[in-house]
Amino acid sequence: MSQIKGYAAMKAKAPLAPYSFERREPREHDVVIDIKFCGICHSDIHQARNEWSDYLEESIFPMVPGHEIAGVVKAVGSKVTKFKAGDKVGVGCFVDSCRTCAECKQGLEQYCTVHTTWTYNARDNDGVPTFGGYSERIVVDENYVLRMPGNLPLEACAPLLCAGITLYSPLKHWNAGPGKKVAIVGLGGLGHMGVKLGHALGAEVTVLSQSLRKKDDGKRMGADYFYATSDPETFTRLKGYFDLIINTVSALVDLNQYLSLLKVDGSLVMVGLPEKDISTGAFSLASRRRSLAGSSIGGIAETQEMLDFCGKCGIACEIEVIPIQKVNEAYERVVKSDVRYRFVIDLASLDEK
Repeated sequence: MSQIKGYAAMKAKAPLAPYSFERREPREHDVVIDIKFCGICHSDIHQARNEWSDYLEESIFPMVPGHEIAGVVKAVGSKVTKFKAGDKVGVGCFVDSCRTCAECKQGLEQYCTVHTTWTYNARDNDGVPTFGGYSERIVVDENYVLRMPGNLPLEACAPLLCAGITLYSPLKHWNAGPGKKVAIVGLGGLGHMGVKLGHALGAEVTVLSQSLRKKDDGKRMGADYFYATSDPETFTRLKGYFDLIINTVSALVDLNQYLSLLKVDGSLVMVGLPEKDISTGAFSLASRRRSLAGSSIGGIAETQEMLDFCGKCGIACEIEVIPIQKVNEAYERVVKSDVRYRFVIDLASLDEK
């Protein structure tokens, strides 16, 4: 076992603090990764504060969060064929799955019906708690490691491992592209990636944000239109307009309002996860054969496809790099939507006093 430095929440809602723990010795198919950068996802905060306990199992503490991991291969096991020392790689939201169920065989490991091993706040097949990317090193089976774009800054690609794939997967599944009208609700860590990816896929992209404060940013990222949802006229003007709406916010919203903006056979897809359930009326769905759906990240193959697409199109996240000593401050700023648009931790700062 190797002793690893990181930051952890020792109990629910506790500030993150320095923490040492053990990683397993590499097995024959394992990749040892020196973590250079790790993005801060809002789900890190939800889990560190045990805010999803109504829907998921109780959080496991101590917890080392982080599932937007970008780093460099330090060493590989004797049977690894996909990677070598020095490669720029990434690790996303999960590090293993059963590999045998129908979902895994379809490349939908994120929906594994037996056991998806999440990167942190989970237990591996041996029952050992998993620890995430707010740490100096991680050991992962090569089949769950991603190759990062070589032409883009590594730090700006770290959030692609969650924010990027969380938007790419529904955009692809619901066929966003030329001739399709797509709306992104919220221009935050998730939403800004929806704008960039939707634009690159050739769709007409509209941002629906509470105010026009980020309008210039949205247009710069590729949005064709930008509307304030605080203006009631927005819902009148855009009634029945969109083929696809992706809701990225984790706040409680009136889903019936957003469903009214869909065409016949349009879909409203939820990727933001609020603490409490949101109700909707059947009439909003039945009246225009609309669909209300959800989506959760993507499988390994689709995530690699997304990374390759981002490399080809020059798409990276808009980030603010911070030392790990400011992680608690960053958490509070994320909750207040005070970041444009994703915090990324520089793990070299672990060595700073």
